Amino acid sequence: MKVLCLGGAGRICRESILDLVQYSSFEKITVADFNETEGRAIVESLNDPRVDFVQINVRDHEDTVNKMKGYDIVMDGTTITLNGLSTACIADAGCHGINLNGFGAEDAYHDLFQKHNKTCVPGFGMTPGVTQMMAMHAAGQMDTVESVRVSHGAFRPIAFSRSITETTTYEYDPLLPGRVVYENGEFVQVPPFARPREIVLPEPYGNTVQYIIPHAETKTLAVALAHKNVQLIEVRGTWPAKNMQLVRALYDWGFMRNDAISVNGKEIGILDCISEYLFHSTEGQETELYGYSLHVEIIGVKDGRRVQHVLYHTHPASDGTVDGWEKLRAYTRNVGIPMAIATELIAKGHVKKTGVLIPEDAFEPAEIFAELEKRGIFMHEEITQLDESVQVAK
Repeated sequence: MKVLCLGGAGRICRESILDLVQYSSFEKITVADFNETEGRAIVESLNDPRVDFVQINVRDHEDTVNKMKGYDIVMDGTTITLNGLSTACIADAGCHGINLNGFGAEDAYHDLFQKHNKTCVPGFGMTPGVTQMMAMHAAGQMDTVESVRVSHGAFRPIAFSRSITETTTYEYDPLLPGRVVYENGEFVQVPPFARPREIVLPEPYGNTVQYIIPHAETKTLAVALAHKNVQLIEVRGTWPAKNMQLVRALYDWGFMRNDAISVNGKEIGILDCISEYLFHSTEGQETELYGYSLHVEIIGVKDGRRVQHVLYHTHPASDGTVDGWEKLRAYTRNVGIPMAIATELIAKGHVKKTGVLIPEDAFEPAEIFAELEKRGIFMHEEITQLDESVQVAK
């Protein structure tokens, strides 16, 4: 099997590549990136005969397609704004595909993936990705599902890479149409910082106030759990408190609109200017607490009784006591590892359906959890009976 790792020089995708080197059975692992210097440095650091480098610019469609042909799967670590271009290349090249974001640009290529008898799974990192597995695990133990609340804390610097800066500005764009909740059969648009809710995460994170964010889980779980009569799906997230303080101020003062301003005769978006500053500043590159924390709450009915399932995950500490998980890597490895796991499962033929699939239709939660455990990432589940019984409609 051969895998091409697009955007492989990125801070997160390089963790996915490391996981493939350590755990997968791929015979060829190609780091593919526009940045040749960084890409070749990764190949050298891995020091594995299976790993090589190819320079790729996804804006050059024909060249990219030609370079992808012959690979079993493309593991796509490119940014949100490039996912439409990269998926078009993967589909035309006749490869399987997977990426981290899953914001919908991939759907246009469903028929082409099916024509080539290939699978594409957009949005499989920690969230979206593992969160859907957690929700499906709990919902599978219920007869009906009343509500799903997906939450996560991503504890990382606000601008440690340009793609992360882009994610921050994207999710809190006041004009973004995809920031929705699923309520009583409809998708309801909400503004940034909507529906604050206190979510208790395991130590060292503790109590966090989280807000609705535009994530794929809202739409994919509405499809996957329709047969369970789900009535409410909300997805929330937070970053370190200092990050949230800044984003809130930028939103309140209108900076998130990215209005154009003129500086020394040159026009620039005001948010682009701030993002560039953060990318080059100490404040944008560091934070006090590093790591990732998923929290999924499902309320539903089992055998006539109303129950609550809460699932959360833990991972090796970021304090230097576990080699390879120091500081920022406690965040980047959490995101990168699930994509690597899913990449091999697709390449090995574990996913039988073709076309563009939501994670819920592609993977079995138990299989994903078992693979995560091998890497020191564990799922925890708490089940609480809420009522003695409920009246079930007939």
